[in-house]
Amino acid sequence: MFVIDPHVHMVSRTTTDYENMAMAGVVAVSEPAFWAGFDRTPSAFADYYRQLTEFEPQRASQFGVAHYCWICLNPKEAEDLGKAREVMSLIPTFLKRPNVLGVGEIGLHKNTPHEMEVFRRHVQLAIDAGDGVHRLILIHTPHLEDKWRGTRLIIDMLRDFGSAIDPSRVLIDHCEEHTIRMVKDAGFWAGMTVYPTTKATPERAVDMLEIYGSDRVCINAAADWGVSDPLWVHRTALEARRRGHDRSALIKIFHNNPAQFFGQHGGFAIRPVDVLDRPTQPH
Repeated sequence: MFVIDPHVHMVSRTTTDYENMAMAGVVAVSEPAFWAGFDRTPSAFADYYRQLTEFEPQRASQFGVAHYCWICLNPKEAEDLGKAREVMSLIPTFLKRPNVLGVGEIGLHKNTPHEMEVFRRHVQLAIDAGDGVHRLILIHTPHLEDKWRGTRLIIDMLRDFGSAIDPSRVLIDHCEEHTIRMVKDAGFWAGMTVYPTTKATPERAVDMLEIYGSDRVCINAAADWGVSDPLWVHRTALEARRRGHDRSALIKIFHNNPAQFFGQHGGFAIRPVDVLDRPTQPH
């Protein structure tokens, strides 16, 4: 089965991870800009964006994996507005690079006024960088007790932009049981992250699929420098298969859904596939 991981931080992973992912059927990854585990100086971001747009595609291509990315200043480093202005001045240039899908992962961390201001500026960058329609947007929602309120604030801020924002071009990630309904009901794409130490388990992810449906849903591992594994997406597919979801359903969830969302960017080369779940005939 072919898989697209919609959110994985490969700068934190080894080249062997790319090889293992390729052997497990991963054909493409989408890597959002994120926090390095420490707050960086503004000058470090140009090199980080070059790593995402130049080095990582080369590393992935050794194993036939297509590498795409997103550019932003992550919400954990958004409290210093002076730093934010300096870093965000770099973004329009990098948004023009061929493997950049859009602006992300922007969002909220602690739901502070400065985080919200930087979020709005990112959204405006996505609008300004578009050609009649805004660039794709990938959004991080806060952790644990801040998640419901942060998700509500994000949706409200997006609505403040009115018709300039098309919900079908926005993926709101790290949805959990108490936030996925509000995201889908508002017309956005919902991302579920299988990262058992802080987010969903495969079992919970499949529960949400069964309750809320698989339309406009992407499942990712968000593997990074923490206790994580890019093959958690595959473990989720195995859990779905164990419960009786057929092969065509798995292809829709783990390949075609992200291909459909990312395919709104003209540079994303992988298209949804038609697969019938036909049982193997006995010889």
